[in-house]
Amino acid sequence: MSELGEIPQDLRYSREHEWARVLDSEVEVGITAYAAHALGDVVFVELPKVGARLEQGKAFGVVESVKSVSDLFAPVSGTVSAINSALESAPEGVNEAPYAAGWMIRLRPDQPDAVDALLSADDYRTMLENSSHG
Repeated sequence: MSELGEIPQDLRYSREHEWARVLDSEVEVGITAYAAHALGDVVFVELPKVGARLEQGKAFGVVESVKSVSDLFAPVSGTVSAINSALESAPEGVNEAPYAAGWMIRLRPDQPDAVDALLSADDYRTMLENSSHG
């Protein structure tokens, strides 16, 4: 695995380092391995309530690490249908398995095809390579 971290081909990505996985009528969202690594050890995750309305590009929660506090941004607009409550007691899941146990929210997107407008794995990798300065 490179310094960019794992970048699964079957997911879509935002420029703010969130990933989106389409699950039937819902979209599962978390932060990328690159973001989790950059943050360091995650110690707290603040997520919205089920039923909350999210707007694409707007903050929906906070992830706090030993290094910093960062906002989480909605990759698509929609309504929160589930949150990963396991992260309340075990926020390290974000670092240990960002694409599995570390998922953060599921939402019902306003426009099901909105995920298609996000970055592909290759586009996200290119963005990271172009933004890393050494």
